[in-house]
This record gives sequence, structure tokens and C-alpha cells, in this order.
Amino acid sequence: MNFYNKSILHFLLMSLFFSVLLSCESNFKEVQKNDYSEFVPSGDADFVNLKYTDSGVIKSVLISPKMFDYANVDFAFTEFPKGVDVTIYDNKGKKTFIRSNYAVSYKQTNIIDLQGKVKITSEAGQMLETEQLYFDQKNQWFYTEKKFKLTDIKGGSTGQGIDFSKDFKIVNSQRIEGEIESSE
Repeated sequence: MNFYNKSILHFLLMSLFFSVLLSCESNFKEVQKNDYSEFVPSGDADFVNLKYTDSGVIKSVLISPKMFDYANVDFAFTEFPKGVDVTIYDNKGKKTFIRSNYAVSYKQTNIIDLQGKVKITSEAGQMLETEQLYFDQKNQWFYTEKKFKLTDIKGGSTGQGIDFSKDFKIVNSQRIEGEIESSE
């Protein structure tokens, strides 16, 4: 009888242990399900050729081999994982050309983050090269804190940190090295 009571007690303890163990596993899996959110684009496209117009006038053209649109997340953005080629037109039709290996456009802030061998060239012959550059679409302004190389017909310079207008008419640089002929 003593052996029988020990077996029943042992069986009850083991049953209680396994039921607690299984219930914890179930709760953990529920927590994982609730915490998991799938991060997938709401749209994607291959070989993109976007034209932005204002009052029937083309303001910019963007070409990219791949685009992902994340409009379904709280801070919506569009990603160009294989880079972009952009042409921006000013009011007189002059062009500025932009190329980068990667780009992200944030819809709420109207900021574009260009990364990887960023190169901007104007029709007037100015060229800027850097590894990362931001473009404020609202103010038509470029800026970076990264190292850069700026070249134009007056000379060339390198430095770290620069901001400038989309047509290169206004350029503010920091920690600059090199020679540029000044009109003053």
C-alpha cells in the first residue's frame, strides 16, 4: 500500500509539473505571436521610371531598377535598394543629375537619404561626391556631415560636412581643404 501511495503521489506531481510546463510554453508562444509583426512592403516595382510634374512641367525624373513602398507602416517610406538615377530640373530647365547605390525617401518629412557612392553633377560642371547625402525636398537643399569631394571649373576641394542648394548657387562647407577660386 505504501508503494501504491508513492506511485500515485509521484504520478500526480509529474502530471502537475508537465501541465505547468505545457501551459508556460503555450503562453510563451502566444506572446511571440502578439509581438511579431510582419515587415513587408505594401508594393514593389521593377525598372521604375517616375516623373514628378508641377502644373504640367517636369520637375524631376527618377529611374531605379527596384523600388519597395512601405506605405503600410507608421513612418511610411519608399526604398530603392539597387540605387537611383535622378534628374532635377530648375525653373529655367537646367538639370542636376544625382546617382547613388541606395536611397530611401521618407514621406512624412520629405527627406531623401542617398547612400553609397553618391554623385551629383550640374550642367555648369560642378560635381560633388560623398558616401551619404540627404535631400530636403521641401527646401530643395542637400546636406551631409560625411567626407566629400567638390569639383568645378574653378578647382577642387575636399572636406567633411557640406550643405548646398540644388543648383549649387549657395554652398556652405565645413572643414574644407583644397583650392577654389573665389569671385570676391
